[in-house]
Amino acid sequence: MAQITCDALALGYDGKRIAENIYFTVQAGDYVCVVGENGSGKSTLIKTILHLVPPAAGSIRLGDGLRQKEIGYLPQQMAARRDFPASVEEIVLSGCLNRCGLRPFYNREEKELAAFNMERLGILQLARRRYRELSGGQQRRVLLARALCATRKLLLLDEPVAGLDPTATEEMYQIIEKLNREDGITVMMVSHDLEAALQYASHILHIGTKTQMYYGSAAAYAQWRDKDGSAI
Repeated sequence: MAQITCDALALGYDGKRIAENIYFTVQAGDYVCVVGENGSGKSTLIKTILHLVPPAAGSIRLGDGLRQKEIGYLPQQMAARRDFPASVEEIVLSGCLNRCGLRPFYNREEKELAAFNMERLGILQLARRRYRELSGGQQRRVLLARALCATRKLLLLDEPVAGLDPTATEEMYQIIEKLNREDGITVMMVSHDLEAALQYASHILHIGTKTQMYYGSAAAYAQWRDKDGSAI
């Protein structure tokens, strides 16, 4: 069943369009990698799906019973976020905020959910540690655990391995693949790593300012790219 449907979508900000005529449908259980040259609108697409940026034109519809507040989001890692003074547990629990409603506290179920997600990402032993004391790979797992507290269906990941060393990068890819293949969570991930995209993704969405749009199977993407002459 379709969880995201985009029709004639145009992306932009400050009155400037950076991509348009974007059509795609993400089905439950898909693993979609969003690729394209720098400045093509990949991160803007994720923010538009999240309603953080309005579409310049066209529409985005959610389906399969998915509500806006039930999307898990892992943003790009910024320097300011690396120095955040909160504990690991506090950050992961913040992914449950949409579940709290008007309650000023987390209930037992939400605390158990946070502990479950920390355990499955191998960071439960870090629960009391300060986020800023962790390695880059550990910090990224914390943010992914927070995103998982918000969703059981869909993760939007914006360059989740950027800045990580090769070992931490491979570990993160393995975690994401397991969440998709074994837990059935739909993944939509912005990536500059074409080799990994072709290895792990079921579908590729290529958007750009200089090339045509592509959306289809990862297996067929290489042939399209060779024919179109596109490069990331």
